[in-house]
Amino acid sequence: MKKYYISILLFGFFALQLSAQVNSDNKADKEYDRFAYIDAIKTYERMYERGYKSPDMLLKLANAYYFNGDLENAAKYYKELYAAETIVKPEFYYRFAQSLKSIKEYEKADEMMARFNKENGNDLRAKLALTQKDYLEVIKKNSGRYIIENAGINSEYSDYGSSYYKENLVFTTARDTGNFVKRMDPWTGEGFTNLYQSSIDADGSLKDVKRAFKNLNTKFHESTPVFTKDGTTVYFTRNNYNNGKRGKNANETTLLKVYKATLKGESWDAITELPFNSNNYSVAHPALSFDEKTMYFASDMPGTLGQSDIYQVSINEDGTFGTPENLGKTINTEGRETFPFSTEKNELYFASDGHPGLGGLDVFVSKARQDGSFKEVLNVGEPLNSSKDDFGFLFNTNTKIGYVTSNRDGGLGGDDIYKAKETRPIEYPCEQFLAGTVADVETGEMIENAKVSLYDSSYKLLKSATTNAKGEFDFGEVDCEAKYYIKTEKEAYNTDEISTTIADNTGKTIVPVTIEKTLKKVTVGDDIAKAFGIKIIYFDLNKYNIRPDAALELSKILDVMVQNPTIKIDIRSHTDSRNTAAYNEKLSERRAASTKEWLIQNGVNQSRLTAKGYGESQLVNKCADGVECTEEEHQANRRSEFVIVSIQ
Repeated sequence: MKKYYISILLFGFFALQLSAQVNSDNKADKEYDRFAYIDAIKTYERMYERGYKSPDMLLKLANAYYFNGDLENAAKYYKELYAAETIVKPEFYYRFAQSLKSIKEYEKADEMMARFNKENGNDLRAKLALTQKDYLEVIKKNSGRYIIENAGINSEYSDYGSSYYKENLVFTTARDTGNFVKRMDPWTGEGFTNLYQSSIDADGSLKDVKRAFKNLNTKFHESTPVFTKDGTTVYFTRNNYNNGKRGKNANETTLLKVYKATLKGESWDAITELPFNSNNYSVAHPALSFDEKTMYFASDMPGTLGQSDIYQVSINEDGTFGTPENLGKTINTEGRETFPFSTEKNELYFASDGHPGLGGLDVFVSKARQDGSFKEVLNVGEPLNSSKDDFGFLFNTNTKIGYVTSNRDGGLGGDDIYKAKETRPIEYPCEQFLAGTVADVETGEMIENAKVSLYDSSYKLLKSATTNAKGEFDFGEVDCEAKYYIKTEKEAYNTDEISTTIADNTGKTIVPVTIEKTLKKVTVGDDIAKAFGIKIIYFDLNKYNIRPDAALELSKILDVMVQNPTIKIDIRSHTDSRNTAAYNEKLSERRAASTKEWLIQNGVNQSRLTAKGYGESQLVNKCADGVECTEEEHQANRRSEFVIVSIQ
């Protein structure tokens, strides 16, 4: 791939060196230092053919090929440098490993990564290589999911970085722009890139290529646009050049910025740079979340973990931007992470050479959790990935057709765009979905239009839903092994909240929720405790005192009595079958009396209360004399009831 490298940034576009060339006997070194890698390669090759093979020259020649995406030739010179047993920096072993993967020498590549780990064990790429020694098996599992074919719009030059725009595919190309004088970029040996577009057939085939958006293209590089769904706004990458002025950093290099333009009529207008751009670092390759409230991009701004990282930034309703946030070590490494793309399924695709892959840049995917963090990164496998550079993945989740850029063998130019048809989805380690129903606790009838809210374990609101005509709600995907709270609200019903813990295996968790009406309809003969969902008042064996847990429930009975002063109740206390019937009858009388006394002491007029003990005469289960039962079964019989005898 000829477009990944910006000085030490290495994330997929072009820097412009503004300083003038200086004639020198060391011409190749000058060309190398000013990043004109095509010229440097030619000069170093001639020196190599004449037998000049110093370690410094071999390293620069290998790096020149590496930085220009020709990993096969890079491997050739890295091998020669390695054979010379020259002392090199740890990064050499990493580049050598990547280059070896491009020629499928994976065993040797793993050996170089082991050396890299030994020399630079704190590097995240080294740690990933150490902990993911079976990465080829993981990649194999995810392979065979795409049918890849040339998209049919490629030229002998580099074509890459596609984006959807209405019914078209917009892409970047270095092909002839039709000018009489073709300006050449010394970095790639090709013309400066511009935006072109092609129509998309129903089967994903591309045709009718033409130059797009004349007023967006300049004499320098434009690349990787992304359009809002309504087609009125575009964000795109360009060299630091706008309104005829180009910016540069302290080294006289023009870096990259992301620009915004708005469609007015047939023309893109008001081209402005985004507020987090800078002359001193690059920002490139914008992508939008499905709801268009978040932008993802690649940058080497302060805080970057590697050579380039993926960032996200919120887009406010008024069009302003929040503060960019680095996506962290799950996504980013000390290598290159670039070319993000987001789907409506909260999947983030991106290219990386820091995560274990097949060689060069590979396409990876990670799913966002409810809290915005990302899950384990997965290599999407062959044949979408190859031993060469693969990047710029774009995908339509409805048609299952997408596009990927690659410089794999068999292409027409430096980079080519390929059509990718997905035949089966990727298998994530654990996927769980959360849904449920809301019903009336008394009638069991399903409740429509109840508001159901999902909170995480820290009680942060994640999302809300409304039940349908069948009382159903669906929160979609949730995290495995996570604890959630579900709050249910409905007019004329008491608000309720329950917790649920998600399983650790793929599946769907269904949670039945029941809520009770705020106003209860009661009549003579009803048990207040049952009507209001109050727990049974239990007693200990051979005891009639009010237990603390019983006092809590009696407080609810008390509240009902206070709020409804015309109700009179009969307190009916019971025992289990153990001991004699006579003993139990007296014990139950004491239980009824102590319950009545507790209510009187707490403000209920005794004229509203009667109390009677029934001993073991009204058991609620099988546990009669001589029947073996558990303590829990006996406990069910040691209870008090609160039956309404009068409502005036």
